[in-house]
Amino acid sequence: MTDAFHIDVPHTDGALAVIALSGEFDIIAAPAVRARALELIADGHRDLVADLSGVTFCDSSGLGALVGIWRCAKDADGSLTLSAIPDRLGRLLSVTGMDAFLPAYPTADAALAARQGNGTTA
Repeated sequence: MTDAFHIDVPHTDGALAVIALSGEFDIIAAPAVRARALELIADGHRDLVADLSGVTFCDSSGLGALVGIWRCAKDADGSLTLSAIPDRLGRLLSVTGMDAFLPAYPTADAALAARQGNGTTA
């Protein structure tokens, strides 16, 4: 049985937005996450925090979606920060070296505080 996937945007403030993901982040969910993130970037929220605390599974499509979102945010002079990364995904980011350009924090609040401390909100 699979965990239903959900996307929520619990916080927006100027250029900053949190996109909270829950359930299985897989080949079915990845396009919807990318589309929602691109909508946020187009609406001026170019600095995104992806809260992964509710993610129960992430396959390579989910990881690919995160990299694609990072690229789009960067192209908009923004950023992508991860929070509450599941252990397996954290290890994958580390082994591939992707943790060098996808900063991560233990919670969405910690990521928000770090982003706001860098002057990323209007």
